[in-house]
Amino acid sequence: MKHIAALQNLVTAASLDGEPSAAELVAIELEMPLIRAEVELLDVQIALLDRAPTELDERRIRRARRKVLAARTALANTGAGEAA
Repeated sequence: MKHIAALQNLVTAASLDGEPSAAELVAIELEMPLIRAEVELLDVQIALLDRAPTELDERRIRRARRKVLAARTALANTGAGEAA
């Protein structure tokens, strides 16, 4: 009987137990405005799943999309978004 073995190393929980490094925390902090803007856009989109958008809703979507684009632009201009 032949055994089938994985060709790659297993990922264990022990490798994921560590805290984020200082560099990772700085990267998260730099991306936080983009994360918040994307969450706001997602909230608006979720709110409109079960109904037709009104004129006010359409403005909320446009405003949220503009915030996401502005945050992406700001992140790209800092050079922090290039690694992603």
